[in-house]
Amino acid sequence: MRHDHVAIIGGGFSGTLLAVNLLRHDGPRATLIERRPHTARGVAYAAAHPDHLLNVRADNMSALPDDPGHFARWLETAHGGRIKGFAPRLVYGDYLDALLAETVARSGGRLRVVQAEAIDVAPGADGMRVMLAGGEAIVADHVVLAPGNLPPHTPAGIDPSVLPAGCYAADPWSADIAADLAPDDVVLVLGTGLTMVDIALLLDARGFGGRIVALSRRGLLPRPHAEGVAKTQRAERPEPTAVGLLRAVRTRAREIEWRSAIDELRPYTQSIWRAMALPERHRFLRHLRAWWDVHRHRLAPSVWDKIEAMRADGRLDVGAAKLIDAHPDGDHAIVRYRPRHGDTVGTLRVRRIVNGTGPQGDLTATQEPLLRALTGRGLLRADPLRIGIDVDQDSQAIGRDGTASDRLIAVGPMTRGAFWEIVAVPDIRRQAWSVARRLSNAQWVGGEGL
Repeated sequence: MRHDHVAIIGGGFSGTLLAVNLLRHDGPRATLIERRPHTARGVAYAAAHPDHLLNVRADNMSALPDDPGHFARWLETAHGGRIKGFAPRLVYGDYLDALLAETVARSGGRLRVVQAEAIDVAPGADGMRVMLAGGEAIVADHVVLAPGNLPPHTPAGIDPSVLPAGCYAADPWSADIAADLAPDDVVLVLGTGLTMVDIALLLDARGFGGRIVALSRRGLLPRPHAEGVAKTQRAERPEPTAVGLLRAVRTRAREIEWRSAIDELRPYTQSIWRAMALPERHRFLRHLRAWWDVHRHRLAPSVWDKIEAMRADGRLDVGAAKLIDAHPDGDHAIVRYRPRHGDTVGTLRVRRIVNGTGPQGDLTATQEPLLRALTGRGLLRADPLRIGIDVDQDSQAIGRDGTASDRLIAVGPMTRGAFWEIVAVPDIRRQAWSVARRLSNAQWVGGEGL
């Protein structure tokens, strides 16, 4: 198989890192295709507000796994000093943009960025043909899909067509969710995770003085990072079952700080997931996923303090409940919900409902034209858990017939079905590095040996 040209569809974090690493490994020429006017930033770093901080300390946010201090050095150069703790997401977007621009400038034409929408990919005798919305085509030896996180599903009980215009925000990043709100309005956020936190901070920063109500099935909030938490190491991998993982974390949390108990699993999480039988993965997602998410993906302490202050002031209420339905009431909506462990039905009159349930992963439900086209061709299929694209351990896409393709690859959060821990920077940068290394035939890199 030739490795002369790689087409990367998606110019967010995952696609950008793959392109950068292909050039760093002296690999094949690459074309990075992004439909948005900006590259490198993706939704997480392009739609952020200045108050939105990274969820990982700056010292561990290098985009390059073989150069841990890269981001810190860039901060010193670009911002005149080191940012201790948690950097703003907008600043991190600037960092990624600068990294891509520098790589393009040094590539000698081997890395090209194209602003266009890819709508289909078809295998042919001359390679993989990427069809663009304008009618053009790009032919490559390999195609890498880097779709990032897909927009959330509309929750059951919500029918946007019957609600007043502007009452329902299906995607918190695609509209101004703070527009036309009065000081006594109520905003309902569906979801209580990291997306909800971003929404609450954005509304607060825009001067919304009304009440925010956040509801989810369990009503769990992300936990905060803490200073001075000791780094510890596990002697062995926990048993690869849902119960075994829970028992291991609880046991260690009694012995050491719970954050350390979670963090010391990092070297093992992907191998634990791979070793789990499919029924165990289902069990984990059903019973433990929500708890894992709020302990594993934590908030910067200053963000936690802001959220707690909003709750103390009565501006943010967080509850556990199931949405029943929503009906129009003038330019508002009447929302009915059933509290967890309760039989009574509660009601809320809200000016806006914001979908903060987080990214979707079910390939069978996506409306993305490219993913629908590739699924229809049989080149892609949903993973057995329906949380992403089915890939093998080399990130090669598995088609309808169960065969892994050596010409179609997927990277980033949509490969969570195979890797689980593939949503944070440290995990995606390692995946992008590994895929780029393989496509570049780089057998000896950075002293790692053969």
